[in-house]
Amino acid sequence: MTQTTVRHFPLYIGGELVDTDERAYGMSVRAVLEPDGAAATSLFRLLREGTEEELHAHPHILCSVALSTPEQGQAALRAAADAAARLRLVPFTDRLACVGALYEGFLEHREELARLMRMEGCPRLLAEAQLNAVLHLVCPESLELARSLLRREIITPHHTIVLQRQPDGVVCVDPPANTPLYGLIASLVLLAGNSVVIRVPRSCASSLAHALHNIIIPALEAHGAPPGTVNVLCADFEVTMRQWLDSPLVNTIYYFGSSGRGLALERECVERGKRAILELSGNDGVLVWHDADLEHATAALVESFYASGQACIGPKYAVVHPAIAEQLLTRLRKAASALRPGDPEDSDTVLSPVLRATAFRRCLDEALRAGATKVCGGAQINLRGEPDPHGLFLEPTVLRINGFEFAETVPAVREECFFPLLSVVVPQDCPDLLDRCVAFLNGNRFGLRNSLWAESQEVIERFTTAVTNGGVLKVNDSHMAHAPSMPGLGGTGHSGGSHGEAAYPFLRASRLQAVAIATTRTHPWDAVIGLN
Repeated sequence: MTQTTVRHFPLYIGGELVDTDERAYGMSVRAVLEPDGAAATSLFRLLREGTEEELHAHPHILCSVALSTPEQGQAALRAAADAAARLRLVPFTDRLACVGALYEGFLEHREELARLMRMEGCPRLLAEAQLNAVLHLVCPESLELARSLLRREIITPHHTIVLQRQPDGVVCVDPPANTPLYGLIASLVLLAGNSVVIRVPRSCASSLAHALHNIIIPALEAHGAPPGTVNVLCADFEVTMRQWLDSPLVNTIYYFGSSGRGLALERECVERGKRAILELSGNDGVLVWHDADLEHATAALVESFYASGQACIGPKYAVVHPAIAEQLLTRLRKAASALRPGDPEDSDTVLSPVLRATAFRRCLDEALRAGATKVCGGAQINLRGEPDPHGLFLEPTVLRINGFEFAETVPAVREECFFPLLSVVVPQDCPDLLDRCVAFLNGNRFGLRNSLWAESQEVIERFTTAVTNGGVLKVNDSHMAHAPSMPGLGGTGHSGGSHGEAAYPFLRASRLQAVAIATTRTHPWDAVIGLN
């Protein structure tokens, strides 16, 4: 294995790099993947007893990150509050230029970021997909869309009406621990004039710390952003979140994580007069109609197994028209069975290690006992794809669930499955089947994405107008892939909280304000009683 260049990343508070004596270390997935456990054993010993020099010399260490204290957390909040007051005065064109510089920065660092993500355990295909999504969101076309959504002028006979978004102020960002680079989507709140405090997860620090220190911070400094516009911490989640909730300086908390924790956080934010922007769990559905392109529909459903099902925006269940159910299940069995574990560096690897094998087994056994049929998969396997009770991988698993009534009772269908398990619901045919399919999709208490495969324009129209669940709807397209000008995330129900919707971060972290500027001289009395 080629030794990686180890980097150290300090904190960034109020425009200054701040180092500390305490460290968190970003580790390579090879620490658990390599069959020889000697390297992993030596690493865990070094993490307890070794010096920083010894740790940086270890082949599985990718970086070190300075750990922040609660006092430094408070300093970051004060710096962000000072910057927020100044950012309100920065012209929108300047903020746009600053965020626009991120596009070139991500292009320049794309290869290195992809390498770090793979070494963190993200398969090559999914690393590229994440980077594509980030690039789409900061490309010139997306920023032009942001310009049109953040401010609009309407000319009337006697007024210029301005509809503009005003920033929340200080936005604190807690990115997803499993895909931390997605947390950078929240940096788009800068467009609205917000300042940011972001917590780098201790467990998966390398790619996010690299992007912050080599792309985000240099772009801000090059464009003269006020010190404190972005502040970078690395600290314990519970301590940091409590500090953010209690601080009067914090206006908005942007949280990526589980639905249970996120919905509880939303309640606490409301009690404290703060806004919560939530990117939570997903249980996405796919409707496959009888006239669907089955080759492409199958390929889209296989996205359920990307990252071994540990991506919130992957499809989790499918509703399949009974007329083509057997054909589709045959295709799915063949496609899912062909997937094998592999080194994240390999271009065709999509499976990742799964740490929740017990939860997978419990969910699968419960569904089978209730009457589901296993189409394929179900075994725990090792890196070579061999059955292994101690293996770190799970076979891609497909279940057949007959009927909506049964499906409603099966947790594998109605709850988020964070492992490689796809439930295929096959309803009974009936005259109002499309209506029942739509109702089933809308009955999902999660709501990130839903997608459809169909040729009929009538079905497409019905799906896109009647499916109210979900922040994003996709039609005859990859379920997971990002589309230009589309929001990256956002959802309804248990995926986005009480105010969940498709999420353009610069809109979610700002508030609409209307301004009326009189362009003719009308006496106020005449204006009130409606005389021109």
